[in-house]
Amino acid sequence: MARAIHSMIRVRDEAQSVAFYRTAFGLEVADRLDFDSFTLIYLSNAESGFELELTVNKDRDTPYELGDGYGHFAVSVEDLAAEHARFERAGLKPRKLVEFAPGGTLVARFFFVTDPDGYEIEVLERSGRFG
Repeated sequence: MARAIHSMIRVRDEAQSVAFYRTAFGLEVADRLDFDSFTLIYLSNAESGFELELTVNKDRDTPYELGDGYGHFAVSVEDLAAEHARFERAGLKPRKLVEFAPGGTLVARFFFVTDPDGYEIEVLERSGRFG
């Protein structure tokens, strides 16, 4: 059976992106591989074995076009309201808290935040379908 191990996104500013993911999600650099034309930075935390790979192409000076194919990356947290408040205090500009309960049955509670390169991240409470 396959096991998901990482997802990769392209970023322009390594320091800015590492700082965002550290502040927002407690992700730390697990590994960093530097090559002539690009750098790979693997971020992780003790909550999961899954990693986020940041790829920095050294010759890139313009923003990436995310197009209409990218959806979002998702993480789960115990206390959604506390995380939302923490994001606000840290200046991360989270969007509003949403409770998705079609027909009265809770499916998910969440908010979205955007990283420095425009990637959407969904922050889900560990409840409903994601409990």
